[in-house]
Amino acid sequence: MAILQKELEKIKIPDFSGSFQIKHLGTGHYSFYSMAIHRFQLPHSQMTLVPNVGLKLSTSNANLKIIGKWKAQKNFLKASGNFDVSVEGISVSADLKVGSDLSSGHATIACSNCSNSISSVHVDISGSHLGWLIKLFHKKIESSLRKVMNSKICEVVTSIVASKLQPYFQTLPVTAKIDEVAGIDYSLVAPPAASADSLDVQLKGEFFRLAHRTPPPFVPSALTFPTDHNRMVYLGISDYFINTAGLVYQEAGVLNLNLTDDMIPKESQFRLTTKFLGSLIPQVARSFPDMKVQLLISVSSPPHLSVDPSRLTLTPQLEVQAFAILPNSSLAPLFQLGLSMNVSVEVGAKSNRLVGKLMIDEVHLELKHSDVGPFSVQLLEAIINYFMSSVVLPKVNERLQQGFPLPLLAHIQLDNLLLQSYQDFLLFGADVHYG
Repeated sequence: MAILQKELEKIKIPDFSGSFQIKHLGTGHYSFYSMAIHRFQLPHSQMTLVPNVGLKLSTSNANLKIIGKWKAQKNFLKASGNFDVSVEGISVSADLKVGSDLSSGHATIACSNCSNSISSVHVDISGSHLGWLIKLFHKKIESSLRKVMNSKICEVVTSIVASKLQPYFQTLPVTAKIDEVAGIDYSLVAPPAASADSLDVQLKGEFFRLAHRTPPPFVPSALTFPTDHNRMVYLGISDYFINTAGLVYQEAGVLNLNLTDDMIPKESQFRLTTKFLGSLIPQVARSFPDMKVQLLISVSSPPHLSVDPSRLTLTPQLEVQAFAILPNSSLAPLFQLGLSMNVSVEVGAKSNRLVGKLMIDEVHLELKHSDVGPFSVQLLEAIINYFMSSVVLPKVNERLQQGFPLPLLAHIQLDNLLLQSYQDFLLFGADVHYG
């Protein structure tokens, strides 16, 4: 509305002229020129939803002031001066059709219908003592100005929608690059649907691998929003969205971590050395005395997030391969463990980004292979729990706190955030501010 007001004030009003007839004096000529809008006020404006269309822009009781100059001539009689025009009771109604360009995934908006009306136009003449001549035909002048303004107002509204509002709609992201591995597809999968009280936008919501994009081997569940709404905007984030992230990063191999002793806090009693492991598994120290140990922690299958009304649970399946680091820096395999965990997930929003935090509930170990003979994995549970909670998890949470961008229009800030979990999806509710 602020932009519309500024553009309406830029309306160019053409000069116009005509003739007048006075009994016994004959015909004279007049002209109005150098006209400009001094002030265009839109005191009552609103945007409403129109089912099957999108939005309706309406203003009422708008008014404007026009200033300009006039001159008149009858033979050798000449007169000139200034004039002011008050245009009152301007109403504008414009339908804004909201749609989508499915080839690009962008939202679109266009003015599909516009009408306006003017209640009154009043001309106030000042200047020469012959200004009374102009007042004789002020109705004709008022009619001409009314016609000009009626034709220009909707022209400006249509132009503003095309030149300002449509480009703004284009700021709703279609894709967002996250890092060197992944991006997010936010493209529209259907045109926005308007009802009497909401505008619903269906976004794809899918992570994809930048190097090689392939469709996920699973499909999203339907999202059914609750009917009780007390926030300005709601965003449903399905478990599909988050699980495509796990798939992309697992396939790219970036969920692997090499853990060595120099990554362990110096004050820790747990060390990644054959001497320390030998206190639990004696054959390790006997076969590889006084050597450093390296743990390769990898995700054996894409981590899966389950969302239900009570909690968010992640169940990653990991493999831990232990190696002794030989004096020539080559690696000698020690054993391989299977590791399953129940992980609680907290999700929130920060600076218009989706952020997360993981907390390990429990860890289960299974000996898959040993190069140093059989041993009980229970001896290693305390060590693995320590490494996962003190070293691995902080690194993961550091990345999750950097967050992932939410699909928002430019200059939109979220406030008064509400987060609720439902079956198979998270629901973010928020009020928004533009600025």
